[in-house]
Amino acid sequence: MTVNAYSESEKETLLATPIEHIDMTAFDARPLVDAMAKMSFTSRDLARAAAIYNAMLADDSCSIILTLAGSTSAAGCMQVYADLIKYNMVDAVVATGASIVDMDFFEALGFRHYRGDSGADDNYLREQAIDRIYDTYIDEGDLQACDHTIAAIADGLEPRPHTSREFIAAMGAYLASGKARKAGSLVQTAYEHGVPVFCPAFTDCSAGFGLVMHQDRNPERHVTLDSIRDFRELTDIKIAAGTTGLLMVGGGVPKNFAQDTVVCAEMLGRDVDMHKYAVQITVADVRDGACSSSTLKEASSWGKVDTAMEQMVFAEAGSVIPLLASDAWHRGHWKNRTRRRFAALYAK
Repeated sequence: MTVNAYSESEKETLLATPIEHIDMTAFDARPLVDAMAKMSFTSRDLARAAAIYNAMLADDSCSIILTLAGSTSAAGCMQVYADLIKYNMVDAVVATGASIVDMDFFEALGFRHYRGDSGADDNYLREQAIDRIYDTYIDEGDLQACDHTIAAIADGLEPRPHTSREFIAAMGAYLASGKARKAGSLVQTAYEHGVPVFCPAFTDCSAGFGLVMHQDRNPERHVTLDSIRDFRELTDIKIAAGTTGLLMVGGGVPKNFAQDTVVCAEMLGRDVDMHKYAVQITVADVRDGACSSSTLKEASSWGKVDTAMEQMVFAEAGSVIPLLASDAWHRGHWKNRTRRRFAALYAK
């Protein structure tokens, strides 16, 4: 597709209203969450999930892993996830490549996501070089600029196997060097606070296009990704951390990757506890047997998650995670937590 085959004025009209990302510190969700605890259905589930997340934060022996899948970053939760790192409320991140590259890094480069129409004519949007995520629009030309930036970062790295954590740290260093057009991204914040970010399926996003371009122009000496070492590195975090809690937005590969560290540690002959705390927010249907929808109680049968402090919340995460995060920020247990810097485990 030629990204310039459109009327500039028509495209500007479609991309007129940027998504505004919610600030969890700007409102106090505690009264609402407390009231929801006295209700039923998803409301009470959310209140219990918030209580479990607060218990993770209050337990200074607990290291917290945030997992991200889906498009809530593009939809308005991007600042929430970056602030969870900023305020020492998570210690490691496992995410889809889209969450990290196409959404967070993309906006750090100065690009935006825009309010759109879920009923739009998609053939017309294609003519305008606009990509749609339900009711959110993205300029395809901007995405391709992000792809080229990923390729340029790869061109500057040592031509050897890298983990996704290493590559994302390089992205953070790139932004921190003065290249960021927007402050406070997750990628840069994680880099500056020593919080490792893993993307087990890293090439399933703009990173994939960028890395293909990098290898195409460097056929003999190029960067590759070592997903096995990714798994080992995250397992090393589980071993070093001891007590752990999971805050999971969506499911998919990030959820399974984080949960499986318990089993992997055991296969390596290490005696580790199951994840003591776990919260998952998802809209997936449990009846299809998929990983995204599998309950945390089911995960206990695999030896991954303890059942004493776990909660599933079946809801669209964009409507739930701001409440849970705001509640936890205002209760303030994060102020007394010891900051982990698990990225230091891999320092050369």
